[in-house]
Amino acid sequence: MDIVVPRAAREGLAVRFGAGAQAWCDGLPARVTALAERWTLRPVQQMGGGTSRVIVCARPDGSRAYLKLTPDPTVAVQEAEALRLWQDGGRTPRLLAAAPDEGALLLAAVECPDGRPAPTLRAAASFRLAEVAGLLTAIRGHRSGPDSALPTLAERIEFLFDLALRRLAAAPSEPAVGGGLVERCRRAALRLADGGPSAVVHGDLHPGNVLDAGAGRALVAIDPRPAVGDPDFDAVDWALSDATTPGVVEERTLRLADLVPGLAVDRVRRWCQVSAVLMAVPRVIRGRDDPYTRLLVDMACLADASG
Repeated sequence: MDIVVPRAAREGLAVRFGAGAQAWCDGLPARVTALAERWTLRPVQQMGGGTSRVIVCARPDGSRAYLKLTPDPTVAVQEAEALRLWQDGGRTPRLLAAAPDEGALLLAAVECPDGRPAPTLRAAASFRLAEVAGLLTAIRGHRSGPDSALPTLAERIEFLFDLALRRLAAAPSEPAVGGGLVERCRRAALRLADGGPSAVVHGDLHPGNVLDAGAGRALVAIDPRPAVGDPDFDAVDWALSDATTPGVVEERTLRLADLVPGLAVDRVRRWCQVSAVLMAVPRVIRGRDDPYTRLLVDMACLADASG
């Protein structure tokens, strides 16, 4: 099959990784060919995400695997470390092979009983908080080793806020959220990160990064951007996603606190406030003015006002 990186994907990778991502995209076909030969794979379909290109491959035994490639080898090194920490729990894809210095990971497919690829929770009308709580519980509490390549949560936060500012700078018109609010929320987030418990966090745990293989099978987390810090950070999207009122956010937070051992209500509340602007930025850039977007902006202003 021909490996072609679409223009929109190229532009997204360039925003995330800089101008060098264009040359990486040009060299991707040769890289896929070399890795397919090394790991005895037959590429059959290409997909993509915010930080990578993913090639669905057939293996000699008939099973499917996902060849995941990123322009930044550090991303692959860190993801491989986290997946190895979590692999015994069955809540992340199995790491079949890795060439992290080349930005490449080979992951086993997560499938439904009938063989279909497991869908994400992205399209779910509402997520099942009891099942989500089980996932959060399973990945909490893991410790990185002395030679860990994982960044601190504060470093992850700096990256996320820098990315939000780059997105604002690239916006075609003046968005409803300004850089000043983003910077004030950054400072509040860094203060929150400087304290509390410390363990390996997924770092990007939202409904689109969770696979549902069907009844009787546990939810599986994919695409971590792992860091070491407060594990309550991973609860933010589950409290905020598609909420329309503060009451909904509070109800979800209290429910998760009942179900997830060690989760602190007050810290999740604060993480929601300081992180809301990160979720608001891509929406306001697209001109969204719905109840969810307005809630995110209001919560960001609360974080700013509270200092």
